[in-house]
Parts: sequence; C-alpha cells; structure tokens
Amino acid sequence: MSKKIHVRPSGAQSKVGFAVGIIFCLIGLFVAIPIFGPFGILWTAVAGFITYSHWRNGFTDKKIDTHVIEIEDSDPDNVMVTSHRGFGTSYSVSDYETGETVRSNGSDIENRLKSLQSLYDQRLITKEEYEEKKQEILKEL
Repeated sequence: MSKKIHVRPSGAQSKVGFAVGIIFCLIGLFVAIPIFGPFGILWTAVAGFITYSHWRNGFTDKKIDTHVIEIEDSDPDNVMVTSHRGFGTSYSVSDYETGETVRSNGSDIENRLKSLQSLYDQRLITKEEYEEKKQEILKEL
C-alpha cells in the first residue's frame, strides 16, 4: 500500500517569493536583457516562471506542489520514502520522524490521527487534505 503526501509552501512564503520574483523579472527586463542578450532572456523567463508559481500558490486555490512524498508501508519494519524525482531513502521504524510506531495494517487509529495532525501542523498538507483524510480514518472506527 502506498500513501502520497503533497508538500506546498505556505501562503506567506509564496507571497514573499512572488514579490522577490517581480524584482527579479524587472532586473531581467531592464538590466539583464539589454546587457547580456540571450542570457538576459533566459534569466527573465526563469524569473517569470518562479514568480508565476509563487503567485499561484499565494493567491489562488490551485496550488503547485513543490514535492510529492510517496510512503510505501508494505513492510512493517521499514518505510520507503520516495520523492517525485524517483530518489528513495529507507528508514527503519525507529528512525521515523514522528517518533511514533508506523503500522502497515492501519489498526492504530489514534496514532494515525496524531500523525495526520502533525503533518497539518507542519504545513505539509492543506486543511482540505487534512479534513478529507481525517474523515477516512474516522470511518474505520
């Protein structure tokens, strides 16, 4: 069984990133393009993309994930964490970040709710994802 966690920057982070992105776009338009030509165009395009992604995360409901973490818990002694780029690292249960026991059978609802709350408190999941997953867990009672 596999679980995915979508990681996004906070709204405040995105708003600051958007403001900085605008500054970098202006530098690109008025300094980098006139002086460096093709490099200036590349600079401005990258700055534009970064500005757009921060705008979307900070000011709209359609967020862009910065990471997607996939947790495979088929083996109760190990948890495999794989990033969206395909790199993976294995952790033993005792090394698990929350310090709680990870169970593959999902029978410990209280620990699962605490883990879910921890993810939400760390802003690793959105309020909507938190509420949706909480309802799924509570239906198992």
